[in-house]
Amino acid sequence: MTSLSVSLSGEITDGVHSLTQRVYYEDTDFSGAVYHARYLHFMERARTDYLRCLGVEQSDLFHSSDEGLAFMVHRMEIDFKAPARMDDIITVRTRTEKAGGAKMVLQQEVLRDGGLLIAAKVIIAVVNRSGRPRRLPEALASQFLGQS
Repeated sequence: MTSLSVSLSGEITDGVHSLTQRVYYEDTDFSGAVYHARYLHFMERARTDYLRCLGVEQSDLFHSSDEGLAFMVHRMEIDFKAPARMDDIITVRTRTEKAGGAKMVLQQEVLRDGGLLIAAKVIIAVVNRSGRPRRLPEALASQFLGQS
């Protein structure tokens, strides 16, 4: 019997965060393929755990100053290459392409057995608690770019 131990929050290797997840019945449509909107959930979890692995706690940022700091998805470009199916083990990979000013650009991929299922470019706006744009602090940008 083989034992597989994977961190709940995934891991970062060479600047790329990987999070492994299982596809459940609730993720699929009537055809047995993952419903297209469920990929947004998989990728959101991966982005959240990417931050966690970088040592960034979103709740701490939100309450860190008078204005706070938060991240909002501003834009997504998604290419659906192939479907995942129930019981598949998928890996969501996330890496920072750009971090600075009032935005970040992340690249995300969803893979099964090394094969690309989804490719996405996610543009994240940096805002305060009121939703107004704010500059990403340089120290935080450096963390995202692996320069800390």
